[in-house]
Amino acid sequence: MTQWVENPQGGRERGLRGLARAWVEVLIRPRRFFRAGVAPGDQAPGLTFAVAVAAAFVGGRLLLAPSSLAGYEQIAAATGSVYLSAVVVVGVACFLVAPLTLHLAAAAGTVALVAVVDDRAGVSETVQVLAYAAAPGLFAAVPVPAVRAAAATYGALLAAVGFAVVHETSPPRAALAAAVPAVFVFGFAFGGVAAAETVVAALRGNGPAV
Repeated sequence: MTQWVENPQGGRERGLRGLARAWVEVLIRPRRFFRAGVAPGDQAPGLTFAVAVAAAFVGGRLLLAPSSLAGYEQIAAATGSVYLSAVVVVGVACFLVAPLTLHLAAAAGTVALVAVVDDRAGVSETVQVLAYAAAPGLFAAVPVPAVRAAAATYGALLAAVGFAVVHETSPPRAALAAAVPAVFVFGFAFGGVAAAETVVAALRGNGPAV
């Protein structure tokens, strides 16, 4: 049954070291990571991880291609300061957009899980899976469509793997349940859809090289 769990047990190591270890582990050993690192009710490390990835993603975009961030030019014009604009953009992304996107995606994933998995883990675990699956989002800061598309694709794959492991279901069912939240997080928030369209257009000879 899907429910909020009040008393967390286990979970991830806290602090910067814990964030770094989680980032490396989920990228290279996702099944092992999701099996050991996701615990009922232990959302704080996952949310912190998602916020850290969002900060790195937005910070990277600010350094490499600030104009590609929606609303950046308007904020820069309003503040009149590059540094203040960066603080505003990173703050909004980390403390408003990232948590909201994560929980909306988890809600969509929960609805999908209800439809395809009878005996599943709780909502908290779904939130954690999507938070840690965002690890490749760091690479989506690179202003190269092929890199961004690859990062988004791998993030979606991690979400499906996490759903399969944590909710103890088959890969096809996990992929089906993870599809909507993955498109929401990796397709739109990290720009995977737009990047993939650019790559396809370039391969067809209708766009710039990627």
